[in-house]
Amino acid sequence: MSEKKILDKFTAAGAVLKGHFKLSSGLHSDTYIQCSKIAQNAALNNELCSILSERILQKIGDKKIDLVISPAMGGVLVGYELSRILGVNNVFCERVNGEFQLRRGFEIPKNSNILIVEDVITTGKSSLEVLDLIASYDVNILAEASLIDRCDDDIEKKLAIPVISLLKIEAATFSANNIPENLKNIEAIKPGSRFISS
Repeated sequence: MSEKKILDKFTAAGAVLKGHFKLSSGLHSDTYIQCSKIAQNAALNNELCSILSERILQKIGDKKIDLVISPAMGGVLVGYELSRILGVNNVFCERVNGEFQLRRGFEIPKNSNILIVEDVITTGKSSLEVLDLIASYDVNILAEASLIDRCDDDIEKKLAIPVISLLKIEAATFSANNIPENLKNIEAIKPGSRFISS
């Protein structure tokens, strides 16, 4: 499926939002990708994750994936669906006092081949935090997969692992002291889940 057709599916699902958004990284943008709009439609989530799974298998070659790990909340539904398609177990990490932890009795077996799964990569901050979390485990990180890569930087260089995405979206981000005039008069919305408290 072409990138245009994939983008059309995101747009039709209402997953590409325009306005003034304060991202969980603290940066501002005029574009927000709400992948939970994809995940709420099980058939669409399966269709897109199936395409992504094919790209993953093509990229990693004959390496066997043992476990999918995702950051909560955004990556959980994508990670679950990919693990179901790939026929492997999945776990997710959660923030406790601002830091990712494995809870709920989740374990990472020694020598596992790990696939990290996100919904959207913006700055790579959550991905780096997942890498930090599992650094003490004796595992092999095969790659990171995401539905959308909207990172301005070379994310593969930043993470030092292969990154496989369905779609690369160019969406400008701005620091709080560099917000363009057309966004300054629009109230910033915080749509992410990183700082939601229970």
